[in-house]
Amino acid sequence: MNPSLLLLALRARYKIVLLALGVTVLAAVVFSMMQPKKYEATVAMVVNYKGVDPVTGLSAPAQLMPGYIATQVDIIKSKSVALKVVDDLGLANAPDAQARFQNATGGNGGTLREWLADSLRGNVDVVPARESSVLTINFRGTDPQFVSKAANAFANAYLDVSVQLKTDPVQRASTYITDQIKTLRNRYELAQSRLSKYQKDNNIYSADNRLDVETARLNELSSQLVVVQSQSMDAASRRSQAQGNSSSSPDVMNNPVVQNLQTSLSLAEAKFADISQRLASNHPQYMAAASEVAKLRSNLEQQKRNSSSSVVASADISERREGELRAAVAAQKDRVQSLNGARDEFNLLTNEAENARRAYESASQRLNTISLEGESKQADIAVLSAATPPLQPSGPRVSLNIVLAIIAGTILGLGAVLVLELLDQRIRSASHLVDAFGLPMLGVIQQPRVSSKGKKPFSKPPGAKGTGKMTLPT
Repeated sequence: MNPSLLLLALRARYKIVLLALGVTVLAAVVFSMMQPKKYEATVAMVVNYKGVDPVTGLSAPAQLMPGYIATQVDIIKSKSVALKVVDDLGLANAPDAQARFQNATGGNGGTLREWLADSLRGNVDVVPARESSVLTINFRGTDPQFVSKAANAFANAYLDVSVQLKTDPVQRASTYITDQIKTLRNRYELAQSRLSKYQKDNNIYSADNRLDVETARLNELSSQLVVVQSQSMDAASRRSQAQGNSSSSPDVMNNPVVQNLQTSLSLAEAKFADISQRLASNHPQYMAAASEVAKLRSNLEQQKRNSSSSVVASADISERREGELRAAVAAQKDRVQSLNGARDEFNLLTNEAENARRAYESASQRLNTISLEGESKQADIAVLSAATPPLQPSGPRVSLNIVLAIIAGTILGLGAVLVLELLDQRIRSASHLVDAFGLPMLGVIQQPRVSSKGKKPFSKPPGAKGTGKMTLPT
């Protein structure tokens, strides 16, 4: 159906459009008059998403997320907030609450508190500002005093629930950290007791090598060993000379006794030579001089042997001293190595005790901070303006309902005309006739005019002016 035919159909059936429009407007007016007056109370709240935590001094990054305001809206409209409003206002204790609950649900709709909470949630609306952090809580109802109390109760319940949502996880974390602190404390005490026992058993009180007496003793023994080794090598060389040829040994020849005996022997030999030239061998002086020379020579040889034995004994003593020092140095090295191993174990135990202490102190500090956070009742939300009892009702809005009824009635009338036209199609114009039957049109007879008395005029003969109109098809 083209627009021209639709206009012709509306012109022919305009009474249906007017009837639908009138019925709709009348129904809207009657419905608006029958509805009770509704009031709406408003509470404005500010969400401080740039606030600083008063305990930790840090800003909460989670509040900077785009969904933070939407989350706050969902919290306000949540069932937890509605249940708290029911408890704060004492709605479950109202005399007629149980009766209304029984009539509405028949006793099968859960508890009275939940039913009242669901009813309140249906009347509350939260509108966030477009470019600010202000939330508007609107509550609708038939009693102006009740709607203001309910709106304020929703704001207060939202504040309490926000604080509870902040403190409950902190309190649970505090309980967990308290249990962990007990474990960390036991671990620290165990590590400290192991360290103390190890110090006592191994006589270690410092891990510094410079303060270690055993290391200093090893260094001293090593120095003595070097000196004794040098002396031992020198004594061994003198011993070999003394044992091989004592007459060429410096130690033997430099002996004062040997030198005195050699001097005495030289004098005795000179005297004996002089006597042997003057006296015979049987002369007493000759025999006395020979005996003295022999005795001095024997004493000299004995003294040389004694000096050689002294050099050998000194070399043996040097070798034994070297051996003792070698054994002492080896034993001290073993002791120092054992001490180093003990010191490594001591360092491990010390680090373990230190790590356990740090973990315990860190957990204790965290527990103190969390305890303060759990006891803090401050929130990042504040009431900007409280609700007051409204003076004028917000509904029903009769003018708006009439406008909507006019629009709906017009659409309903147009739809009815269109349906009737599709069910009962009629010829509305000459062009529609040609299009409907596909035949050429010979002429159009105009509808005769009706006189003022309601009678039709007499017909005129064919061809007379004003009697009709003949249009030839093209």
